Amino acid sequence: MAYPWMVAALLAGFLAPTGLGPVAGAAPGAPGVDEQYLPADKAGLVTSRTTTSKVWATVQREGGLGEIFYPTIGGPSARALRFVVADRHGHATIARATATFADDRSLSFRQTFAGAGWRLTASYVTDPARDTVLVSLALDGRGFDLFAVYDPALGNSRGGDSGSTAGDALLASDGSVSSALVASPPIRAASSGFAGVSDGLTDLLADGRMDWHYSSATAGNLVQTAALAPRATLALGFGPAAIATATSSLRRGFGRVSQDFSYGWKHYLAGLRQPPASASAGLYRTSAMVLAASEDKTHPGAYVAAPASPWAFGRDDPSGPYHLVWSRDLYQIATALIAAGDRAGATRALDFLFEVQQKPDGSFPQNSQVDGTPVWGGLQLDEVALPIVLAYQLGRTDAATWEHVRRAADFLVGFSQDGFAAPWTPQERWENQSGYSPATIAAEISGLVCAAAIASANGADGSHYLAVADEWRAKVKQWTVTSSGPYASKPYFLRLTKDGNPNAGTTYNIGDSGPANVDQRRVVDPSFLELVRLGVLPANDPDVRTTLQVIDAQLGVATPNGFFWHRASFDGYGEKADGSAWDYGLPDGSLITRGRAWPLLNGERGEYLLALGSRSGARTQLATIARATGPGRMLPEQVWDQYPPAIAPGTPTFSATPLAWTHAQYIRLAWNVQQGRVTEQPAVVAQRYLH
Repeated sequence: MAYPWMVAALLAGFLAPTGLGPVAGAAPGAPGVDEQYLPADKAGLVTSRTTTSKVWATVQREGGLGEIFYPTIGGPSARALRFVVADRHGHATIARATATFADDRSLSFRQTFAGAGWRLTASYVTDPARDTVLVSLALDGRGFDLFAVYDPALGNSRGGDSGSTAGDALLASDGSVSSALVASPPIRAASSGFAGVSDGLTDLLADGRMDWHYSSATAGNLVQTAALAPRATLALGFGPAAIATATSSLRRGFGRVSQDFSYGWKHYLAGLRQPPASASAGLYRTSAMVLAASEDKTHPGAYVAAPASPWAFGRDDPSGPYHLVWSRDLYQIATALIAAGDRAGATRALDFLFEVQQKPDGSFPQNSQVDGTPVWGGLQLDEVALPIVLAYQLGRTDAATWEHVRRAADFLVGFSQDGFAAPWTPQERWENQSGYSPATIAAEISGLVCAAAIASANGADGSHYLAVADEWRAKVKQWTVTSSGPYASKPYFLRLTKDGNPNAGTTYNIGDSGPANVDQRRVVDPSFLELVRLGVLPANDPDVRTTLQVIDAQLGVATPNGFFWHRASFDGYGEKADGSAWDYGLPDGSLITRGRAWPLLNGERGEYLLALGSRSGARTQLATIARATGPGRMLPEQVWDQYPPAIAPGTPTFSATPLAWTHAQYIRLAWNVQQGRVTEQPAVVAQRYLH
């Protein structure tokens, strides 16, 4: 795929002038064109291990950097930093970048671009001591020129950025947030303009030369262009003293900064358990680093879902839901951190959940900013229960933790809405349905049993939690297992029931352009396996085994990379049939979009197989997840199924990549396979219901 900026760049030719060249005053055409964030299938995530440096950069699969986050990982301050190579006769070849690790034990990445007669290498790190992204550039080939194109989105807003040339620097600002782009050797020519109107790429596309050298641009959709020496170090600094920050990093030099950067990650990895023999060591280490890098540096324990904005979410301004903290995702991340040996990170996650995100009534928001501010208004009862389970897994029985656990457990026991009471949930884990969900009920039962154990450790009576948990376990099949469905002659679990009557033909709209008025007995979902993982039901339960056969037949996807699963029947959360982007507000029943397969479900199936006693089957699932990686060993949210036919099934879609939950599932399953058991299964739950 060639993006418009690539076409523009590669058609361009430029003979670099000396100095910053002639200027043409203020750029015309404000505010310019608003362009959404770049595709979400990232090939890398770059940040240091220090909390001093509050900058993160994403590596674009097609080349260059995508969103650059500052001062938190909760919102970008840049849309892109990309590189252009042009010959001096208006001719060039479109080339695709490849991304590799510059260092296998750090999150430093290198990209290689190649065209007719030229080769460009770009290496990326961030300065551990400063809020700076550093890029080492090397262009080989005679008669070619190199440009950097920087598209700021300061303060998590793509509009409202103003820019100017300040000596040898390109300065941008939006309110209190500023950036500065400097280079060594110094920038040869510079311009600040408005996207699609007076920016450098538009200029180059017009005649193959950089004719515009606008010295300033008022607030709008700013794009800044710099002509560089063939071999250069580029520094992009952020903060109130952005020029000084970038210049200081530049003076220290890419080599020394890169050494400091690598040392931080190697030191982190050395403090973890060594990769288990069951896993690919490279992917395992990458997964551990991606999880660690997903934590905000101002708000400890605030791990976001992904540093990407897929599909229509790329239009969100400020940026969208994947840059938020979700209680459920945070539980998945924290249990992986425990498995990997980073108990401190898992402890910070629990502290964030209880001390920052939990509401006064004991519940948790559907999601929040990294500072804990709620964003979406939904309520998902698994997100209330799983922090209790995490507290138990961490052995947190102190009085302060018990107070948070008590409030969450009391909320679960006392919850009611719209004439329904818990375990009915306003939303289950896929966000768009209410009802009696096996996965949510599993989390609620497990949470209440763990709450009773923590209550006992504090001299409190948790027997009422156990009584409710026992009742819900006794009724979970009554609420969610149908014996009159179309997929099997034997009973099987449903995704959920709207009314707690699984043999009724109650209908509902699937959402995300999926069909309308679907009989609930036709909708299944692998999430019911949470009942086994959390120790509520045994792996050999006959209804569980029947449901697995239904899931494989209805949701299974055979690909050259292995067997994957869709997340639910008729799911529409994914690209359109032709591979173009998912969008908001598509009509029910239009069937315009379709969800693809989710590799994290292979992790859940692997954990089930371990509970069943099949270590070899679990090992197969671990290997299948590994084959789902994209460039830079990044694991996606989804992989392609058979549509569109031109794209290889089992390879990453344009969904959120890297998805922290998928990387967490890989780490957790690797250790579970190594130890031959589901290590995150709460012992107190298993002892009550399985033994």
